[in-house]
Amino acid sequence: MNKILIVDDEPDQLQQSEAIAIKAGFSTITASSGKEALSLLKADQNISVMLLDLIMPDIDGMGVLASMRNESLSTPVIIQTTKASLETINPAMHYGAIDYIVKPATPERLSISVQNAQKIERLEKCLKNERARKSGKFNPSDIITKSPAMERVIYLVHKAAKSNIPVLLEGETGVGKELIAHSIQGSGDRSGKPFISLNCASVAKDEIDSVLFGHVKGANNNILSNKIGKFEEAHGGTLFLDEVGELPTSTQVKLLHAIQYGEIKPVGSLDSKKVDVRLISATNKRLLSLAKNGSFREDLYYRLNVFPIYVPPLRDRMEDIAPLAEHFITRFSAETGRTIHGISADAMQLLKNYNWPENIRQFENAIFRSVNLAQEAWLQKSDFPQLNSDNSSQQDKSQINFNIRTPVHIDDGSLFIEKTDKTIVTKERFLQEDGDITPIAQLERQLIIFALKRYNGKMSKIARELGIGRSTLYRKLKEYGLSENIEKNAA
Repeated sequence: MNKILIVDDEPDQLQQSEAIAIKAGFSTITASSGKEALSLLKADQNISVMLLDLIMPDIDGMGVLASMRNESLSTPVIIQTTKASLETINPAMHYGAIDYIVKPATPERLSISVQNAQKIERLEKCLKNERARKSGKFNPSDIITKSPAMERVIYLVHKAAKSNIPVLLEGETGVGKELIAHSIQGSGDRSGKPFISLNCASVAKDEIDSVLFGHVKGANNNILSNKIGKFEEAHGGTLFLDEVGELPTSTQVKLLHAIQYGEIKPVGSLDSKKVDVRLISATNKRLLSLAKNGSFREDLYYRLNVFPIYVPPLRDRMEDIAPLAEHFITRFSAETGRTIHGISADAMQLLKNYNWPENIRQFENAIFRSVNLAQEAWLQKSDFPQLNSDNSSQQDKSQINFNIRTPVHIDDGSLFIEKTDKTIVTKERFLQEDGDITPIAQLERQLIIFALKRYNGKMSKIARELGIGRSTLYRKLKEYGLSENIEKNAA
C-alpha cells in the first residue's frame, strides 16, 4: 500500500495526525523535522502523499517545498496549519502544495484530501510516461514494475542503451516488448530521436519490401510516386521490428544487407541509400528454433541476436498486477471521465489468481472494460465478468468473449511456420523423439558439426568461435568420431 508521510515537530500533534490517517485507512510513516522528511522522500519510492506542517524549527514547511522543487521531488503535498489565512496558504500553493487542512483534521476531511492527492499523483505519472514515450525519452525508470523477474530485464536495458548494437527481444505476445524497446532508446544516445515501429506480421508479403525500404515511382504499374520506407523514417533513431520471424525469406536477405552495410535499396531503384539506424527486433517465438528448421536465415539470426533480452510473461511477475491495475485505472478513468478510486480486495485477488495468457495486453483490456462497466467508485469482482466466467466454469471456454485459453510459453509451444503452402510443426530442439532431454555430449557434437560446415573446416576459426583451444577441438573431434572426415577433407 502507498504510504502517507506525516511531518510535524510536535509529538502530540504528530501522533494525533497519524491516528486519524490510520483510522481513515491509510498506511503511514512519520518525520519530526523538515530535514528528515526530505531524506525519507528521497529514500522511499512508496510515499504517495506528504502531510506537511508549515511551522518547524530546522527547515519549515516552505523550506521543504522549496527544496522539493529544486530537487525535482514530485510527491503531492497537503499543508497542515492551525489557522487558514491567505498569508500562509497562498505562498505554499505557489510552491506546489495541492491542498491544505486545518488542524485537527477529521478522518473524513483527511481521507478526501489524501485520495484526491493520490489521484493527482497517479495521473501525473500516467501523463509523464505518455509524454516520455511520445518524445522518445521513455527510460527504464518509467517501466511500471515491482517484480524481481523484471530486475534482469531492467539491468540488460541499461546495458543495451550504452551501445548501438542490434537487440533481440523475445517473449510471449503482449508482454510489453515495444515498451522495452522504447526504454532502450530513451536511455541511450538516441533519446529524443525518431522511434519507428513496424509489426512485420501485419504487412502483406508482397508489400513488406516497399514498407521497409521504400520504393520509387514506376517500380511497377501500381506505383505512381516515390515513397520512403521505415528505415529512412528511422534515420538517426531507432527502428523496432516486431514479429521479425514472420519476414519472408527474400526480405530477410535485404534486411541482412541493410544491417551489414548500413544501406538500403528502395524497390525499383538502381541506387543505394546510406541509413543510420539502431535496430531492435522482437519475436514471440524462439528465433533460433526458426533458424534451425530453415524458415529463418541463420546468418540473419546471428546478426539480430547480438544482445538478446527475454521478457517474462505476466504470470511470472504477479507483483506487477497491483501497480499496473492502479496505472490503468487512473488512465482509463481520466480518458472516460469516470470517477474510479481503485479496486476492491476481492477483485484484486481475482486478477492475481488469473493466468493472463495474453499478458499485459489482455490485462489492460480487462481493466478498460471494467472501468466502463463499474457501477461503484471501486472496481468489484462483478466488474470482471469474463474472469468470473473462466473461474466458475471450465466447460466451453471458447464461448467466453475474452479469448480465454491456457498460456503457452515460447519454449513449450509448437512452432507453426508458413512455408510454401504447408504448415510445419517444429519440435523443441533439446528434446529427443521419446521426450527425454538430449544429452550434452550429443548437443556438443551437433554444434561442432555445424561449426565445421559453417566455417569450411577452418580449425583456428572454429576453435575461436566455439571459445575453446585448438588442442581441445582436435580432442573432441576424435572423441566424437569426426577427425576421420577432417583428415579426408585435408587430404
